[in-house]
Amino acid sequence: MTSSDLISLSARDAVGLLRRGDVSPRELIDAAADRIAAVDPAVNAVPTLCLEQAYEAAENISPPEAPGPGWLAGLPILVKDLSDVAGVRTTYGSPIFADHVPDKDDLMVARLKRNGAIVMGKTNTPEFGAGANTFNEVFGKTRNPWNTDMTCGGSSGGSAVALATGMTWLATGSDLGGSLRTPASFCSVVGMRPTPGRVAMGPGSDPFQTLSVNGPMGRDVADMALLLDAEVGVDPSYPMSMPAPDTSFVSAALSPKLPGRVGFSPDLGIGPVDTEVVDICRAAAEKLSAAGASVEDSCPDFTGALDIFQVLRAALFVTGRQTLLEEHREALKPEMIWNIEKGMKLTAGEIGRAQVERAGLCERVTQWFDNFDVLACPVAIVPPFDVDIRYVERVGDHAFDNYVDWLYIVAAITLTGRPAISVPCGFTSSGLPVGLQLVGQPRGEAGLLSMAASAEEIFGLSGQLPIDPRPGAA
Repeated sequence: MTSSDLISLSARDAVGLLRRGDVSPRELIDAAADRIAAVDPAVNAVPTLCLEQAYEAAENISPPEAPGPGWLAGLPILVKDLSDVAGVRTTYGSPIFADHVPDKDDLMVARLKRNGAIVMGKTNTPEFGAGANTFNEVFGKTRNPWNTDMTCGGSSGGSAVALATGMTWLATGSDLGGSLRTPASFCSVVGMRPTPGRVAMGPGSDPFQTLSVNGPMGRDVADMALLLDAEVGVDPSYPMSMPAPDTSFVSAALSPKLPGRVGFSPDLGIGPVDTEVVDICRAAAEKLSAAGASVEDSCPDFTGALDIFQVLRAALFVTGRQTLLEEHREALKPEMIWNIEKGMKLTAGEIGRAQVERAGLCERVTQWFDNFDVLACPVAIVPPFDVDIRYVERVGDHAFDNYVDWLYIVAAITLTGRPAISVPCGFTSSGLPVGLQLVGQPRGEAGLLSMAASAEEIFGLSGQLPIDPRPGAA
């Protein structure tokens, strides 16, 4: 097979070839490295490669006696630059850590390696993952392959671009306020925010927090589910971790099931959305209805969600980043400084009230789900925007006063603790991708994957990747 043939394989097919011995890990590394050399200069998604380490790992792949569904058999992958990879430059998108080389893998990376993944590089991310436009002072801007004048979203933007352009078969990401879902929507790939605890994180300063999670990205639902199978499992170092399921996630994704009852909302009742995005997502909901799902305009009561999220996010930033502000203020971007200082000004009463209000919101969501199987809404309230704009400041007549508020439609879902997935559902008139967000039951990844796979079939957009980067009008 040629390099072009190999990079066009689904992750599932590539792993199948590896398991049978029909292709070697080295051949796949070569194919991915060639593709990165050819297309990354146009998009700047994979700033760090570790090919020598990858080739060495390829020589030492040893399958277990009974390979499980998450055994990747030597598949090369890319890891978001927020996750430590031993012996590989890991910057977190910050000039403070521009030359940082950790000596230990983080928990998720260690599990992926045990499951036969070969890390061949790191994908770009905004500084410490803060913000939904992937740029930083270490590596610069990552561009959207559908139009290189536009942003790919963030903070897992480099991973999404690498998938869309065929530089990798699978890539990792993380999600606090949509960081897996937004770039998936902007790049027409699939990204899932799993239930907190489903994928190990850390070690970190707050192992019990439930806002930020690690998760998978893929070119389609089943590929992404394959990576999720490789990521999950109990880890003693992460007290919230869950055991791997008895039935694999990839088998759920390969068993599409149309949701019976779908609640659709263009805006969750709490903010503005670009009209073209609304039209595309509503048309996707109508396709589900035409296929036999019962679709109703409805959503839970998300009153107060953004205020709750802002308080709890700011408190989390203090936990993890206050020392950086004290020691390296001059090296932090303004948005980071604002967010940490916001957290430092909070009182115990404000944080306590936000936790109580979050509990009330989650109860309202639970009651709503008594009558629905899945909640459907846009992933992002706008299509991909100019890569030189730091964040969305206005939609219609509504002005946002900080870099987080425009992410309300994914942030509100973060608060619920429920798994959520971005599935490509259409394109704007200018050819930019739009994703539909599907939200499921707590710890209900398998059911959500099955419904997402059904939606993917109905929308008919899978199989279009990889693409070559497409220059903008400039």
